[in-house]
Amino acid sequence: MAIDLDEQDGQTPLDPDELAGLIPTHLTTKGELNDWEQENILQAVQWARRQRKVNVLSEEFCRNLHKKMFDQTWSWAGTFRKSDKNIGCDWTQVSVKLRNLFDNTRWWVDNGTFPPDEIAARFHRELVWIHPFPNGNGRHTRMMADALLRSMKQEPFSWGGGGTLVKADNARSDYLTALRAADKGDYGLLLVFVRSTA
Repeated sequence: MAIDLDEQDGQTPLDPDELAGLIPTHLTTKGELNDWEQENILQAVQWARRQRKVNVLSEEFCRNLHKKMFDQTWSWAGTFRKSDKNIGCDWTQVSVKLRNLFDNTRWWVDNGTFPPDEIAARFHRELVWIHPFPNGNGRHTRMMADALLRSMKQEPFSWGGGGTLVKADNARSDYLTALRAADKGDYGLLLVFVRSTA
């Protein structure tokens, strides 16, 4: 199967072993793959909303959510990456970095270190930086942030009203600009973006 994956700004390239894990062999373009993944993700959204009294800040939930999002698309769904990428920590440190992030975030929540939106935005940015999986990290980390907000009895983010933020458009560009500012410690743009609708 030959699929044309023309990566755009902010996307992580897949290596040949990861590409070999594609389950639907009839897909030939990035657009077809995005559509297929989105159908898979819609089922995961329903699953995530049904979860009650789940520990969002756990490796188990993190893996399970990714698996539910991509289990009909990638054979490695829910499995941490096994190679370094153009973003993220060393792949051998993913579990350690996640544990630290979950512990830090739990402390922020328990101690009211930041307002709920800022906790979720910081959590999201850190999780993007860790980049636990070979593919789907942006979509996964946004769903993780929304699950964290729900666990704090808050409304999920609107994410700029940009839908999936997969296609190269103004919403995706604004999102990446906000993330890059947060990488430098300025969360202002990200906090505005996550609650904006256009």
